[in-house]
Amino acid sequence: MKKNVSIIALILVLVLSLGMLSACSQKPAETPAPQENQQPAAEPAKPAKQVFVNIGTGGTAGTYFPLGGAFAEVWNKDIPGINATAQSTGASVANVNLLKENKVEVVIIQNDIASYAETGTIMFDGAAFPEIRGLCSLYGEPLQLVTTDANIKTVADLKGKRVAVGAIGSGVEANARQIIAAAGLDFEKDIDPKFLSFSEASTGLKDKQLDAAFLVAGAPTSAIVDLSTQNEVFLVPIDGDVAKNLTDKYSFYTEFTIPAGTYKGQAADTKTLSVKSMLVGSSKLDDELVYNMVKSIYENGDRITAAHSVGKEITKEKALDGMSITVHPGAQKYFDEQGIQ
Repeated sequence: MKKNVSIIALILVLVLSLGMLSACSQKPAETPAPQENQQPAAEPAKPAKQVFVNIGTGGTAGTYFPLGGAFAEVWNKDIPGINATAQSTGASVANVNLLKENKVEVVIIQNDIASYAETGTIMFDGAAFPEIRGLCSLYGEPLQLVTTDANIKTVADLKGKRVAVGAIGSGVEANARQIIAAAGLDFEKDIDPKFLSFSEASTGLKDKQLDAAFLVAGAPTSAIVDLSTQNEVFLVPIDGDVAKNLTDKYSFYTEFTIPAGTYKGQAADTKTLSVKSMLVGSSKLDDELVYNMVKSIYENGDRITAAHSVGKEITKEKALDGMSITVHPGAQKYFDEQGIQ
């Protein structure tokens, strides 16, 4: 029995010894050489650089504010890294100043105000802003003179009346001054001007604190729509000699008709004039960013129109209509690709 155990132990020792020798004789596994055409592993994509874009619009009861909100929404959806927001402002003139002070990156303004800013004329006399750049034209903005007084039938009838002429520094104020002058009236002496926003003017007309109000915005304008729900509203035409005086002096004014039925109780077409709204930035804006912002607007027409009915007028075919300032190179690249002149 002891002899058998000794034999088994000897066999186990031999087996273990052979296993150790075999392990020591094996070469370590070599790392396979990279194949000649093998591509290196792709690095994980870096997140897009965060870019903040504040959009200067206008009063909350106007057209600029909802449009600015729609622009911010589609840019946030389509452009990686962008963080766009729309803010209510005093509109055109105030927006130019915000842009000059780098407090916003993009603004919506009238084409006449843009021209004054670039050339340093009218309200920007001696303070030209040569860095201002056009991104695209948007839609026609009719001059709307609204009243709840049926006796005010012409611009001349505003003599001695309390008239809302837009917020201080707004494009509306500039237009109101021009219209009043074209009618042969003195802005300071012949009317009682009230510097109010669209919503404030609507409230003033409701409360009989105002006799009339100027608005320059896409029709229908929510402030007038709201006013007409509980009050009889009249649109005063800006036509005849007044219109001729304006178009002879200012090339940016064009004839416009507000169709009957645009507002409650408006039985007939109303003749007036129009300026053009524009999306504007500065020469500091990155070319690729501007290219993508303009492209996104025209690829999201349904969303823009859902924000306001004037969105249907915002088409790439009309993008350069009424363009009154130097076009940003990023926008120009897009228009060149689309064959738009």
